[in-house]
Amino acid sequence: MENLIEIKNLHASINGKEILKGINLTVKPGEVHAIMGPNGSGKSTLSAVLAGKESYVVTEGSVTFMGKNLLEMSPEERSWAGLFLGFQYPIEIPGVTNVNFMKTAVNEHRKQNNLPALSAAEYLKLMREKMAIVEMDPAFSSRGVNVGFSGGEKKRNEIFQMAMLDPKLAILDETDSGLDVDALRIVATGVTKLKRPDNATIVITHYQRLLDYIVPDIVHVLYKGKIIKTAGKELALEVETKGYDWLIKGE
Repeated sequence: MENLIEIKNLHASINGKEILKGINLTVKPGEVHAIMGPNGSGKSTLSAVLAGKESYVVTEGSVTFMGKNLLEMSPEERSWAGLFLGFQYPIEIPGVTNVNFMKTAVNEHRKQNNLPALSAAEYLKLMREKMAIVEMDPAFSSRGVNVGFSGGEKKRNEIFQMAMLDPKLAILDETDSGLDVDALRIVATGVTKLKRPDNATIVITHYQRLLDYIVPDIVHVLYKGKIIKTAGKELALEVETKGYDWLIKGE
């Protein structure tokens, strides 16, 4: 099976400080990978680098996404190619409604992939289908993007956006941060419903509780910019009961 993304010896810095110190990670279609680790280990840096955030500088290594050099692509090109980043803290966009924001994004993706734009009726049908997946009230479509949304509503909106854009690889950066149990279940169930044999997900999280809902195939522990342990889903349970010290001591 061809790899969806292959990260080799990735080093990255911000403001001259090295954060990622040699990441190696391969994700195949159909897989769910979880990345865990203590604060400051480089988890969010990894997601930002993959999404193309310009404040981070890649100093060494390579990232191949669907056979292409990801690091040579702009953030827009990465999105058009099928990469999606769910933010830890989704931003608010006053004055732009959800319906207009997503229609523009979806049709731009379609244009870049040589597909015709959706008609208003086709778009509304698709939007209602995807809103149902994340149990979102259709009234949210007329509201400003994330404006006045609770933390749970913002995260739900992120998964709705993911459902609309239908990426090949979704990277969810601490999507569970600040969620209550009901919001966590809805968000995680939405992610699970969107899983297919031809797409994949990288879930970045502090907590095992998210992985009760989004069951990973492979779990990685990131510490000081390196992956120090890779195993099956049982690793997340071990981290939950033992913490990270037993792994870090082996470093």
